Amino acid sequence: MQSFRNLRAECHRSSGPVLLVFPAQSRCVESGGKCCAEELRVNQLFKTIATPLHSVFRDLADPLKTRRQMRRFRKWSDQDEKRLDFYRQFVAAGDIVFDVGANLGNRAKIFSKLGATVVAIEPQGECADFLRMAFRHAANFHLVRKALGASPGQAEMLVCNAHTISSLSPEWVRRVKESGRFEDYEWDRTEAVQIDTLDNLIAEYGRPAFIKIDVEGFEDQVVAGLSTPVRAISLEFAPEYIEGTHRCIEHLCRIGECRFQVSLGESMEFLLPNWVTAEEVRSTLAEMPPMAFGDLYARLA
Repeated sequence: MQSFRNLRAECHRSSGPVLLVFPAQSRCVESGGKCCAEELRVNQLFKTIATPLHSVFRDLADPLKTRRQMRRFRKWSDQDEKRLDFYRQFVAAGDIVFDVGANLGNRAKIFSKLGATVVAIEPQGECADFLRMAFRHAANFHLVRKALGASPGQAEMLVCNAHTISSLSPEWVRRVKESGRFEDYEWDRTEAVQIDTLDNLIAEYGRPAFIKIDVEGFEDQVVAGLSTPVRAISLEFAPEYIEGTHRCIEHLCRIGECRFQVSLGESMEFLLPNWVTAEEVRSTLAEMPPMAFGDLYARLA
């Protein structure tokens, strides 16, 4: 029998852990296709080391992934510059900005660059840890490791294998899977998260000049926790759950006179030539293609 130390391992790398695959080292010599004793011993030895090795490589892969994410975060890209130019119309130095659903901070770093005090709301543990590290030297940054909703409490977040689309809305998850938008993704675990409200954050940090909301189908619940108007607000929309967007429009119009705009995808451009009424923006949203997505913007009239 070949000694085990002569076995060659092929490392298959992906964005996840490193997998070790050992090629077959022996052939069956008994009739009927039964494995010989040598192959059985190799298989048993592989099983013995496979679990601890997987754990070792998983632990090594996580810091490597974090370093890659940090390098991307710190690099100032053309898209960052485009976002900076776009958000200047809402954010000035000294303003307060709430970034609801901050994820890995691709908007928070823009608001911080503009000189705003940024309150980043992010309930996912992995993302919140990244934000804490990324902004550890920023005096104008505050991290709130919670979700926001209509009232304080606790909820179960559906955690996706792509952290950008984890959600507190089971109905939103069901619809975006059925539509085919995210059919290849899995929400295979849950995470208990604390819920607070926009009203409570305003009481603690002050009234924001701008609120950005991107919470995968929970936008209407976040907006429901706001009882007084703010200067400007954005919230993500998708046609599969457009009734949630309509509820946001209705609530914002109840607490203040608003005008609306739409920006598709990551274009950082307005779709409409002018800011429009609630009725007009509903008509615009009704004409969206099924796979469209973007952000609805509202500002005080």
